[in-house]
Amino acid sequence: MNQILVVEDNEDYQELLVNFLSNAGFAVTTANDGLEAFDSMQEREFDLIILDIMLPKIDGFTLCELIRKKTDVPIIMLTAKFSEEDQLKGYSLKVDEYISKTTSMPLIVSKVEAVLRRSGKDMGAEKLSHKDIVLDVSMHTVKVNGKDTEFTLKEFDILFELMKAGGGVVTRKSLLSKLWDYEYYEDTRIVDTHIKNIRKKLGESDCIDTVRGIGYKLS
Repeated sequence: MNQILVVEDNEDYQELLVNFLSNAGFAVTTANDGLEAFDSMQEREFDLIILDIMLPKIDGFTLCELIRKKTDVPIIMLTAKFSEEDQLKGYSLKVDEYISKTTSMPLIVSKVEAVLRRSGKDMGAEKLSHKDIVLDVSMHTVKVNGKDTEFTLKEFDILFELMKAGGGVVTRKSLLSKLWDYEYYEDTRIVDTHIKNIRKKLGESDCIDTVRGIGYKLS
């Protein structure tokens, strides 16, 4: 399981980001300022660091310089400061990605996954959890309210995509393009049929919401 350090002093934004990353199967450690983050890095190794610029004690740019003197760990700068000058400064410090805080959480998670893949540090999510549902990727099993529940391969894959999105909307067409052959691409009914079967198996733990005309998401 990949270890991620989130350095963010806005508690509400930090909590939201941690929830999405955790639901996507990452182990997340938080730091509220640059000094706390630097201390955390002395105690353990991380696979990726998400770093705000405007931080107490040590700002993001200075912290990035300190990190780069010690390690080439992937760094994503996630900040409200999105001027061209700031981006150029970030990339000059060898950050791997520079993302605006206005970016949606599902897209941020996707960018985290992409950076990990590029860096060769992607271990894959071992387990994803949402409410009473635990999906074990390595064992390819699903527990619903603590009980093993049998899912077909396609049902497992659909549930995995929904849980990986962390509450973001997953479109029918994106599921078709990822999980089915091209001849099914325009026939979204096949997705709806599988969702119906998944809901039955989840029973009282069903937390799949329909986004009319678009797709599905976890409530």
